[in-house]
Amino acid sequence: MTGNAENGHENQQGPKHKRNLTRRKVVVAGAGAVAAVGVGGTVAAGAFAGETKGKGPTASASATASELCYKLTTETTEGPYYIDADKIRQDITEDEEGIPLTLKLKVIDADTCKPVKNAAVDIWHCSALGLYSGYEAMSSGGGGGGGTPPSGSPSDAPSGTPTGEPPSGAPSGGTGGGHSEPTDDERYLRGTWKTDKHGYVTFKTVFPGWYQGRCVHIHVKVHVDGTWTDAGYEGGHACHTGQFFFDEKAVLASAAVSPYSTNTTTRTTLTEDTIYPQNGHEGGLLYLKYDKKNIAKGVHADLTMGVAPDETHDSTDTQPSASASAS
Repeated sequence: MTGNAENGHENQQGPKHKRNLTRRKVVVAGAGAVAAVGVGGTVAAGAFAGETKGKGPTASASATASELCYKLTTETTEGPYYIDADKIRQDITEDEEGIPLTLKLKVIDADTCKPVKNAAVDIWHCSALGLYSGYEAMSSGGGGGGGTPPSGSPSDAPSGTPTGEPPSGAPSGGTGGGHSEPTDDERYLRGTWKTDKHGYVTFKTVFPGWYQGRCVHIHVKVHVDGTWTDAGYEGGHACHTGQFFFDEKAVLASAAVSPYSTNTTTRTTLTEDTIYPQNGHEGGLLYLKYDKKNIAKGVHADLTMGVAPDETHDSTDTQPSASASAS
């Protein structure tokens, strides 16, 4: 698995890359982007830890949650393809093809079990064919001739400043050493939205695909102590950097659906992956709901994330798993 795409980039520590988190600023793309979508979301994606399925939090649910929320959600590497958020939106799909995915998250303080409200949550992931927006020329997607080829020179300078720990090796066709600079101005399958007063945030996207060396996953960052303004989100720090994962049954079902079925890249399974910490939901394994006979209708995913709001976890402090070190 070593030396291939993000597996090679994420599973070893390179020189730490520092950044000034207090200067973090999000710029809204397009007028009215924040107001265009409701914060609450419309789809309940199953029961969260300590909640009754299909209902909001209750007194008894809070008691149950108190038994579960003391474990922090596992920190994992940021990876080479992070772009400091410049898309304030819940629907990050754009025109990407794939199985509809509704991702509903709840962010809580792992110490007090209270919801973390008004946090800025970033998510980003590859397309059904394994390509990352902003890095199409460097991603190792496998479209079998059915995917979109890497775009040429960007029409303008990418917004945001990519930061994070350096990958251990260069992406296919990319540069080595530090965090990879974007190669194009695409921003599909990336977005930021704020948690509501109950700690919830919902995104609409597509089921991620895969690329060489990594299992199917979604990246996430949670920023707190900043300020939401007309320009977006300013200041604060990242209290959590992690990844979400999908069980093998769901991935196998998705692989039979176009355009995933045209992805010819050899897939790394969940148990083979050197980034997934192999510790279930605590490590980012999502709860999934979908029609077992027709996953193409869509998937609802949810997870409660336990974070430490007073701490900074921006990926520079994240160590690879034992299996990653061994490889």
